[in-house]
Amino acid sequence: MTTTRTPDPITPMWRGVLAFRVLTWAFACGTVIVQSGHYQREWLAWTILGVMAVWSVLSSFLYLRERTRPPALVVFDLVLTTALLLTSPWVLSDAQFALNVPLITTVWAAVPPVAAGARFGAGGGVLAGLVVGVATGLAREKFDLDVARDGVLLAAAGLLVGMAATMGRRSAARLEQALRKEAATAERERLARSIHDSVLQVLARVRKRGNEVGGEAAELARLAGEQEIALRSLVTTEPLTPNDRGTASLRAALQLLATSSVQVSTPADDVELPAHVTDELVAITREALSNVEKHAGPEARAWVLLEDLGGEVVVSVRDDGPGIPDGVLERAAADGHLGVVESIRGRVRDLGGSATLDTGPGRGTEWEVRVPSTRGAR
Repeated sequence: MTTTRTPDPITPMWRGVLAFRVLTWAFACGTVIVQSGHYQREWLAWTILGVMAVWSVLSSFLYLRERTRPPALVVFDLVLTTALLLTSPWVLSDAQFALNVPLITTVWAAVPPVAAGARFGAGGGVLAGLVVGVATGLAREKFDLDVARDGVLLAAAGLLVGMAATMGRRSAARLEQALRKEAATAERERLARSIHDSVLQVLARVRKRGNEVGGEAAELARLAGEQEIALRSLVTTEPLTPNDRGTASLRAALQLLATSSVQVSTPADDVELPAHVTDELVAITREALSNVEKHAGPEARAWVLLEDLGGEVVVSVRDDGPGIPDGVLERAAADGHLGVVESIRGRVRDLGGSATLDTGPGRGTEWEVRVPSTRGAR
């Protein structure tokens, strides 16, 4: 299956990197022309300038195409630039060093930290800037205030470009997610109108007519009512797929569990948790509701409540069934029958949370599940 690759949102920044490279090479060329006749190895100066020109052209083609912009290319750029910079002691004369003449690469050496910032982010840009700064000190065979200043400026340039690149990628990802969500919402609204005009109306009529007729038709009416509620929840709930941060909406997932006998209450704001935590909490809730259906009787009702307390998320599942008689759970545990109780508690323990069961004869059953609200990456 063919997949469409999302273009790098900071491609315009790479064009800026290349323009910076051309301008800095032009400055280096002018410096070599001005200093011509003063170098101790004139041929080496022009050779290095030629290598810089070739690499400037070649790297421009490579950096402009996203497919030829791997991390290794930026690392090679840094290594090559540093190597050329370190040839300065064999090119410059002692008099030139005494006059603090620019090294053979001059400001052209500032390009790799900028490229590293664009490719790796702020950390990569700062590291590349420090590498070039240290190489500058080694080439001059001293680490004075001027060398320290150059190192700080190079690291700062990599930092700023890296921060801008990271922000650009995050903004593009959020925009893409918002556009996908908008498209999904529009499609869901279209389906909701279609379902409302056909399926929901039929189910509502079956439910109404079945209740009027009674008997076996009443059971069909109950099933039709449950399907009607499930369909309404499906077309009005946000998509459940994890987003780019790896989180999923627990609020939306729990709302899909609503039926004619199960009422779900959630906060107005969304509750996003890591996708695996959301999946586990939904599975726990389903297990508790399945236990209600099996043991509380067909007429029992259940309530699911979701609370977001900031530091933790609480999911409560309560029913109005007969409850569990005293001593039943203890006898079951003694006989080795752990069942749903230990299954739920085991799942919750794996999430680093706690589960409390409150039950008794004539007062129904209530599960209260608490888990840390680890939100995932922001």
